Amino acid sequence: MSEKVTILIVDDEEFNRDILKEYLEEAGYRVLAAENGHRAFSQLDAHPETDLVVLDRMMPDMDGIEVLKRIKNHPQRRDLPVIMQTAAAASHQVLEGIRAGAFYYLTKPYERAMLLAIVETASADLRQMRDIRKALAGQRRVLGLMDEGRFRFRTLEEAKSLAHLVAGCCPEPLQVVYGLCELMINAVEHGNLGITYAEKTALIRSGGWLQEVERRLMLPRNRDKFAVLEFRARERDILILVRDQGVGFDWPEYLEISPQRLTDLNGRGIAMARAISFSSINFLGSGNEVACTVPLQARLE
Repeated sequence: MSEKVTILIVDDEEFNRDILKEYLEEAGYRVLAAENGHRAFSQLDAHPETDLVVLDRMMPDMDGIEVLKRIKNHPQRRDLPVIMQTAAAASHQVLEGIRAGAFYYLTKPYERAMLLAIVETASADLRQMRDIRKALAGQRRVLGLMDEGRFRFRTLEEAKSLAHLVAGCCPEPLQVVYGLCELMINAVEHGNLGITYAEKTALIRSGGWLQEVERRLMLPRNRDKFAVLEFRARERDILILVRDQGVGFDWPEYLEISPQRLTDLNGRGIAMARAISFSSINFLGSGNEVACTVPLQARLE
């Protein structure tokens, strides 16, 4: 790890804190700890550089859901990734955590390998958000003047670059660009290249996802495949359409993070985009086209 990631563990059980601290420090992370919600916020105040929170749901006084809500309601902390860890895995409890902003979930008892895999997934999302901030810096004023456009993209890099451009036309680009990246990457990997959910899971675990994407992009059957993005500013919102050349997918099950897929390392992007980035997401037809809207309350002057 070129830059050490700082993780805050919040758990009322000393034994759990010690185990998590040992696992994470052995993996190269810098670890802080708190035994309750009040101490957690003291740690966050003292260490604003904290990158990630591993939060126990079941705690006395202030439970994990309340801690989570307070983190997400804080303007400087709402993008802080939170991994909710708990032995309470009933569907309604899981969904409560997801809807409060815990997009990463770890059920007890868990193995060291699963903990580190989830932490790395959340850390990768954090790195992406930081890259997005840098890419968007200084370009909003010019891009805020654009009313409509049509673009095509083929590779992951083209998708990310275009997502930054289009998000810069929106009032809250940092929120929008995350969701756009997710939907546009889906259009490339799942839509045009046909990488299935199960295949991506296996590729992430083996570390071969990017290499497989590049390999499939070079196949003769895929060389002329493009996805399309259309952007249109309307009176009250911005409409963004993303369309690929795939056969579609069973999209309804991905609008929420399913309790059955909690420990998967992929499959949460659409649900996160729906919660963070857009006022609405509607998949059309078989699912190879998606329409997203962004409220247009304050275009840049």
